[in-house]
Amino acid sequence: MRKFLIAILLAVVFVSVNVHAQTTAAPQTPTKTEAKEEDETNLETQLFLIVGSNQELGESKLPSSLDGVVKQMRASLPFKNYRLVSTLINRVKNDGRLQLNWVGAPMTSVSSPLSSTPSFSHFNIRQVKLVRNSDGQQLIQMTGFSFGARIPIQMSAIAAGGEVKPTTSYEQTGLGTDISMKEAEPVIVGTLNVGPSGDAIILVVSAKRALK
Repeated sequence: MRKFLIAILLAVVFVSVNVHAQTTAAPQTPTKTEAKEEDETNLETQLFLIVGSNQELGESKLPSSLDGVVKQMRASLPFKNYRLVSTLINRVKNDGRLQLNWVGAPMTSVSSPLSSTPSFSHFNIRQVKLVRNSDGQQLIQMTGFSFGARIPIQMSAIAAGGEVKPTTSYEQTGLGTDISMKEAEPVIVGTLNVGPSGDAIILVVSAKRALK
């Protein structure tokens, strides 16, 4: 009986030691969360605000990086000339978000009486990240892309003495969408009409992996 108990005890000790050794030797597989934290890729986004107009204002030189977009605009939009109002360059972590608010140059025609009146704008991306399409091609996806601007509009008002005086009113315009694009290839996101002159804001965006 005593020998039997000793044999059982030795068997239990052997099993316990063996299980402990296997647990200690087994490599730890990183979790999805840990793998995600190791991704330190940053993306550089560029937003171009271009105003298209039919007024005779002379041609404005646009960046050479937008040559493909300019060709597309001339083929599909009815404007005589285009001018670059603003360029916004920002850095954001892959799978991150971006939010901007700023006071900028007027987006109306330079010949407008409101050409010195500022506009108020915002630009948001809820999520921007690297993805692959069904063909395995690398793309950059922007979810929750949102642009909005408060544009000054001149209106007439009658003063107490009956004199008509111009007043300025701000009107909201904007666009929201989800888009994907090839890396470092500018794309037209959309157009927004601004005021009675027939001018339009043309939103162009591009993104690429940032240099470390």
